[in-house]
Amino acid sequence: MVNEKLRDELTDRLCAAVLTLKTTEECYRFFEDICTISELKAMSQRLEVAHMLDSGHTYEDIVERTGASTATISRVKRCLNYGADGYQIVLQRLSGAC
Repeated sequence: MVNEKLRDELTDRLCAAVLTLKTTEECYRFFEDICTISELKAMSQRLEVAHMLDSGHTYEDIVERTGASTATISRVKRCLNYGADGYQIVLQRLSGAC
């Protein structure tokens, strides 16, 4: 279920834009234009944290591999456990693609 506080015309358009991307190269080009390098690296880090948590890694392993703070790891864990299942959708689809 989508948090209705997030939903608006501009966010709908952003989601629609992401769904038009067809290749990794297109994704890199779009995200390079729309995000700062720090924003993109932070999103990438959170996805890896989610993957590692889902795979049963400890906080210590995750900090060592990703450099994420324990606060970031805790936030991602909370989303995995109580969030909108966005991470779970992506993680399941990525594992099926490998």
